[in-house]
Amino acid sequence: MNRLGLIGKDISYSFSKSYFSNKFETQQLPFTYENFDLKHISEFKQLFAQNHDIIGFNVTIPYKEAIIPYLSVLNKKARKIGAVNTITIDKEGQLKGYNTDCYGFKKAITPFLKSHHRKALILGTGGASKAIAYTLKKLDIAFEYVSRTKKSGVKYTYKTLTSEIISGYTIVINCTPIGTYPNVSDCPDIPYDAITNKYLLYDLIYNPTQTKFLKLGMSKGAKTCNGLKMLEYQAEKAWEIWNSTF
Repeated sequence: MNRLGLIGKDISYSFSKSYFSNKFETQQLPFTYENFDLKHISEFKQLFAQNHDIIGFNVTIPYKEAIIPYLSVLNKKARKIGAVNTITIDKEGQLKGYNTDCYGFKKAITPFLKSHHRKALILGTGGASKAIAYTLKKLDIAFEYVSRTKKSGVKYTYKTLTSEIISGYTIVINCTPIGTYPNVSDCPDIPYDAITNKYLLYDLIYNPTQTKFLKLGMSKGAKTCNGLKMLEYQAEKAWEIWNSTF
């Protein structure tokens, strides 16, 4: 059996493990997929040293940026984004990082886009948000970040984000873990009263399928989408990359 796996923290809920395990069983493919729950990214070095038969990894929060120093090389897109969610391992043991989140997000959001969706707010500044920003640039959609604290590249904080400001951005994308199961009563602190039926609210979270963030958007007539399709698309792109190296 060929081993693949997911690197992350507190990932017992993992979409990837169930998705790939089901894929391999259904298609009778000689692969296994397992979770590698790391308390700190520094544990990756030992994990890799003790598991030479692993042929590839996915990477999830909070390690999409932190994994980069452990890799031998990044492909062009991952280098531009500054975050990795897929790793291949060649016969010499060299690790190469890729980003398939951008592909998954573009495929998932494109059917929802209308002509008036020209400006977006990205909630959060972690590794996932970097792939979203990269994709929005490719789609020629202007964007700004919203974060808890003011820092370089961040125009708004949750405290400074007003109804007047948000009225100028008809796409709002949640790239934070706020609202993930079991904390389903939580949501990003934004002025939802400004949301209208012209808006698109996109949540990278997929569990629950309807987060409080999305429910509040729906109550205002906004179009909404969760992160499940993005995950499926990025997973299949990762599978395509792995297969090209086997």
